[in-house]
Amino acid sequence: MSIAKVEPLTTARALRGPFDYRLPEHFGDVGVGTVLLVPFGSRRVFGVVVDLAERSSLPPERLAEPVEALEAGAPPELIGLGLWVAREYCSTPARGLELVLPPGTASARGQIRARSESVVEATARAPAALESPAGLGRRQRRALEMLRDAGCELRSADLAAAGIGREVLRRLERRGLVRLGERQTQRRPAAARIGAPAARVRLDAAQRAAVERIVAAVDGDGGELLLHGVTGSGKTEVYLAAAEAALERGRGAIVLVPEIAMTPQALSRFDSRFGDRVAVLHSRLAAGQRRDEWHRLRCGEARICVGPRSAAFAPISGLGVIVCDEEHDPSYKQDGDPRYDAREVARRRAAEAGAVAVFGSATPRPESWCELERLELPRRVDGRPLPEVEVIDMRGRDGREGPLAPRTRAALGELREREGKGIVMVNRRGWSLHLSCRECGRVWRCVDCDVSLVLHRESGLHCHHCGHRERPPESCPACGSTTLARAGSGSERVERLLEELAAPLPVFRLDSDSAKRRDAHLEILREFEAAPSGLLVGTQMVAKGHDFPDVVLAVVIDADATLRFPDFRAEERTFALVAQLAGRSGRGERGGRVLVQTLAPGAAAIRHAAAHDAAGFLAGELERRRELGYPPFSHLIRVELAGVDPERLRAAAERLRAGLDRSLPAGAAALGPAPRFRLRGRERRQLLVKAGDRAAAVAAVRDVVDTAATARELRELRISVDVDAQ
Repeated sequence: MSIAKVEPLTTARALRGPFDYRLPEHFGDVGVGTVLLVPFGSRRVFGVVVDLAERSSLPPERLAEPVEALEAGAPPELIGLGLWVAREYCSTPARGLELVLPPGTASARGQIRARSESVVEATARAPAALESPAGLGRRQRRALEMLRDAGCELRSADLAAAGIGREVLRRLERRGLVRLGERQTQRRPAAARIGAPAARVRLDAAQRAAVERIVAAVDGDGGELLLHGVTGSGKTEVYLAAAEAALERGRGAIVLVPEIAMTPQALSRFDSRFGDRVAVLHSRLAAGQRRDEWHRLRCGEARICVGPRSAAFAPISGLGVIVCDEEHDPSYKQDGDPRYDAREVARRRAAEAGAVAVFGSATPRPESWCELERLELPRRVDGRPLPEVEVIDMRGRDGREGPLAPRTRAALGELREREGKGIVMVNRRGWSLHLSCRECGRVWRCVDCDVSLVLHRESGLHCHHCGHRERPPESCPACGSTTLARAGSGSERVERLLEELAAPLPVFRLDSDSAKRRDAHLEILREFEAAPSGLLVGTQMVAKGHDFPDVVLAVVIDADATLRFPDFRAEERTFALVAQLAGRSGRGERGGRVLVQTLAPGAAAIRHAAAHDAAGFLAGELERRRELGYPPFSHLIRVELAGVDPERLRAAAERLRAGLDRSLPAGAAALGPAPRFRLRGRERRQLLVKAGDRAAAVAAVRDVVDTAATARELRELRISVDVDAQ
C-alpha cells in the first residue's frame, strides 16, 4: 500500500497536517508536489502531496482515497521551500505551498488550462490530388493550395479567413487529404523595449573582477556576494554576464527586482540578450500568461526568470545564479501572510542549489554591508562623474510659494530652455495631504481607520489604507465655516505646478494612482523615454532603478519626510531614497545635477547622500544600531492582534505576552502590547520580540501563536506574525 501525506490547501492556523491518504493503483504516478482533490471532513478540498510512505499510523480501513489527481504541481525542491517559508515566517503550510504551485492551482475559479488552437496539415496524398483536381470543389482546392504554399501546417482560423470553413476541411479529412489536429499555444507577455540598450559592451576592470568572482562561486559551492556599485556603474552588465555563464554551464538564473514597475526595463535588457530563454513572472500578467510562463520555466524551455519578489519561487531546476537587484528596497518584504522576505528566500534557494546569490545596490542595507563579501564598482561606466548634489534648506519658509523653492523653480526654467529631461520625486500621492477647518481645526479623518483623508484632485477625499472615499465638503459640519485649508503637497499638485512652470515641456506622472491599469506604468515610462524632453514626476516609484541616459536634472521634494517616522530604519531609507534618485541624473553626455529640498540639511542621511558616500553613512548607521541593539545585531518579530472589541483585544494581547514571556529563549524580550492605529474598522495591538537567537525566537513565537489560535476566546481575533519586521 502506498500512502500520500497531504497538506490540505486550507488556511486555518489551528489545522495540524499532513494527513494520510491511501493511493489507489489506478492513480498512476503520484509524487511529492502532486495536487490531489481529497475528501476532508464533509468537504472536498485540494491538497498537496508533501511526502510518500509505505505505511500509516492509522489502519488501512480508516484511510480515505483521493478523488482525483490534478496536473503535476511544483517540483519537490519547491515544495520543501514552501514549507520552509511557512515555518520560518510563522504561517500555515497551505499559504507557504500556494507560493510555489502553478498559477491558478486549486483556485476558486478552477484551474487555468493550457490554450490550444485547431490546425490543419496536408497528407502525402494532397499533392497528387492537386495534380488531378477532378472532384475537388473550389474551396477544397484553395485549401490544399494554401497548405502547399505554406509548406507546413496552418491554423484553421487562417483558412477560415480565406473563406474555408470547418465543413470543407472535414470533407478533405474524410478523403485522406488533410489531418485536423490541435496544438498548444503560448500566451507570452510582450518584452518591452525601454531604457538604455542592452548591446554587449566591453566590461571595465572592476566589472570583469566582479564577474570572475561570481563565476568562480558558480563553479564552486555557491555563496552570497554583495555587488556594491555607484549608480550607473554597470551592475546590470555584471548580472547579464553572470546569467550567461550560468547558461553555458547548463544552469539557470533568477533576476529579482523590487517592484513590478521595474520589471519591463530589466526584462528588456535580458530579453534582448537571451531571447526566448527568458520568462517573466509577476501578478499583473494575465492569468493565462502567468500559467504559460510558469510552465516554460518548469519544462526548461526558459532558463532565466525576471520579476519581482514572487519570481524567487520560479520553477527553475539546476539554479546557478540568483540576483536581487536594488537589494536595499523594502518592497522585497511581502505585506500579506506569509510575510516572507524575497532576499531571504533567495539565500535559501541558493544554499540548497549550490548556487550563488548576488545582492546588488548603490545603497546597500546595513545587514548586507556587514555580513556579505563585497564586490566593488567604484566608478560610473565610461568614467562619467557622479552628478553634483545641491541641498536646499527649506527652513523658515512660510509655504506661500508652494512646495518648490526658488532655486528649484530656476532650475526647471533652465531645463525648459535647454529642452532637457528631469525627474521630480515627492513622497506622497494625491493633491493635498489632509483637509482641515481654519476656524475650529477639524481634520477630515477616515471613518474606519485612525488616519486623515488625502485630497485627490478628481476623486475627492481618500483613505490610502482601506480605500474609503468621500466627496470634498463645501463647509465644516462642526462649525459651519467655509474656510477650509489644504495642507501639504502630493504628486498630483506637484504635477500641476510643473505643467505651469515647465510648459511646453510634457509632464508624466508615475504613482500608484496613475499606474492602476495593467501595463500603465510601462506606458508612462515609454512615453517619457520617447519624448525628446519632459519631466517625470511621482512618488518613490520614479527613484527605483530606471536608466534614462538623457536625464539631466533630479529633484527631491521634502527629502526628510521619511526621517520623521518612528522607525529605526528611517535614516537608512532616507539615505537610500535621496541617493537613488540622485543616481537617475547625469548618465549621459550632458551630465546632470540634483536638487534636494529638506528641512533637515544637517541630517547624516542627507549629508552622506549628497556626497554619494555610502560607506560613510553605513559606518555611522551600524555603530548606532550596535549601541541600540537593532538589526543586524538582533532580530525583530512583530505579533499583531486585531479585533472589533477593544477589551477582548486587550486581554488577548496580555495573554499572548504572558505566553511569550514563558517561551522565549534566554536573551530575548517581548515588548508591549502597544496600541496601533485602527485599521478597516478593527482595533489593533502589537507585541515586538527582540532576540539574538533568531531560530529559537521564531520557533517560540510560532508555538505560542499556534496554541493561541486554538483558544475559543481568541477565535474572533486576527493574529498575524511578521518575522524580520521592516
